Amino acid sequence: MKLLSKKSLVFLACSSVLAASAQAANDKERVIVAFKPGNKAAIESAVAKAGGQKNVDLSRYNAMSITVPANALKGLKNNPNVEYVEADEKRHLMASEYEPNQPYGISQVQADLVSDAAAGNTKVCIIDSGYDLGHPDLQSAGVDGSYDSGTGNWYTDENSHGTHVAGTIAALANGTGVVGVLPNGNINLHIVKVFNADGWGYSSSLIAAADECAAAGANVINMSLGGDRGSKTEERAFGDLDSQGILSVAAAGNAGNTRHSYPASYDAVVSVAAVDEAKQVASFSQQTNQVELSGPGVAVLSSVPRGMGERSEVTVSNTAYDNLAMDGSAKGNASGALADCGIGDQACADAVGDICLIERGSISFAEKVQACEAGGGVGAIIYNNEPGVVSGTLGETVTSIPSVGISDVDGASLMNQLGASATVSVEDSDWAFFDGTSMATPHVVGVAALVWSHYSECSNGDIRSALASTAEDLGTAGRDDAYGYGLVQAKAAYDYLATNGCGGSDGGTDDGGDTSGPGNGNGKGNGKNK
Repeated sequence: MKLLSKKSLVFLACSSVLAASAQAANDKERVIVAFKPGNKAAIESAVAKAGGQKNVDLSRYNAMSITVPANALKGLKNNPNVEYVEADEKRHLMASEYEPNQPYGISQVQADLVSDAAAGNTKVCIIDSGYDLGHPDLQSAGVDGSYDSGTGNWYTDENSHGTHVAGTIAALANGTGVVGVLPNGNINLHIVKVFNADGWGYSSSLIAAADECAAAGANVINMSLGGDRGSKTEERAFGDLDSQGILSVAAAGNAGNTRHSYPASYDAVVSVAAVDEAKQVASFSQQTNQVELSGPGVAVLSSVPRGMGERSEVTVSNTAYDNLAMDGSAKGNASGALADCGIGDQACADAVGDICLIERGSISFAEKVQACEAGGGVGAIIYNNEPGVVSGTLGETVTSIPSVGISDVDGASLMNQLGASATVSVEDSDWAFFDGTSMATPHVVGVAALVWSHYSECSNGDIRSALASTAEDLGTAGRDDAYGYGLVQAKAAYDYLATNGCGGSDGGTDDGGDTSGPGNGNGKGNGKNK
């Protein structure tokens, strides 16, 4: 706020109303306008006269997304041809990068116990940030999508989130990288790119994307995304898709609270929570009365666009140690004798050609790495001063040596190995570990598609019920807000349908593929509690 002299007050009194009016005219709002049937042209005309523009045509729902001057909203709301006006809510990707751990999710959801030979019977639509077509671990056949003027080609991924999600669903069993829930290249994928590198979009874009999934013949929609406010138009859209026989699945949210996230919290959408390798609910996973199923969502290893991942290693005396690359670390591989550099608050003495072992604390990680460099060190290992592996960043500081963090326990162990041969490497990779309910969601989507491929005569409701009825009960007995009905189980759901059939009363018919291993039906009901 500017401070004005007394002489200015008279002018201010005369001009403040004009300034406020000009500001209101300049402020713009993005909203969804639902109009009465047959009045699309009238609303388009009203929007144009108000100086607005149409963003997304949602004619299927008698609605459109528009951007208009804020002072025009009242007139639109009072327009007799308008049903309602609501905010065009933002939708965000729900993941964060994490390293390191071992892949575990495929066996945890029993995907390795059910053949995907019949996967060609189903199609999964992934609404996300794109797909790295040509990735060594992802299929090229059976994948399609469309171009969007706002986000670009579906077969590129500037964010990496969509490629990670796709890998969890369908990474190939080709001896490279990881395997997905459906690993043999039989599943049909349709990619709708609604997010760019920034990782957010609008509910209107999501509605249009979901409609595109339906038009492409999708059976299951993966939405590893969400926002904290619902939309009546969006809710109507997913209710319509449900009535068309499409199973929509979305991330419960990463805020670690009890607030609802959307679209996951609509009744027509399966809300997915995240668990870790020990089957404990993730600290970030939102816990609500709409959570229906759980999936692996902590330290999930999957594909990312080529070269966008990061792989780091620490070995001392041929023993490997868990570590995290410093965010912003230089890439490279360095070997040398392990040298004690204390807390790293000054140039590490006599560290020429050595790997610096530095304790966390007092100064920034960047300063510690610079101290190693100043002493001639070729790589830096920073060990924690509290439990767990150090996860740090160098910020904007540019360094020339690879740098990683390790745990306090491993740091104490390495202090007893000073002088031993050590290696530190930080390299680009085509895979990465991510956290998030975004990562849990494709496990559930993959299992749904896998099971449905064997029982294509079943409805989306039948599949949804089978997954809920056979989930591994975790936490409080029965359904709870943390885990929903529990951890999704592919083999148990397959066996349930084989025994009970689509309607839950008589046996179903397998459409192809072998299975083996135990079932695990727990007889829970389906449906969400409001």
